[in-house]
Amino acid sequence: MGAEAEAEKQGTENEKPSPNSITVAQFLSWKRQKDADESARKAEVARKRAEDIAAGTVQMNGRELFLHEPWVFDDTRL
Repeated sequence: MGAEAEAEKQGTENEKPSPNSITVAQFLSWKRQKDADESARKAEVARKRAEDIAAGTVQMNGRELFLHEPWVFDDTRL
């Protein structure tokens, strides 16, 4: 009888949700919000960088130079 009582006790403990548990829907909602915030932050950083490049306040890397001034890489114009 002791084993049966122990099994019942474990069964009821597993059925109770922990106070920190969340549902799948809550997690997916949080994840969508987090991804949206991150993409908005990255878009703002990219916009600010593009404005700074246009104003000439920051140095361009090679890819940005190629996109904005491709004639620099044209070897046919000597």
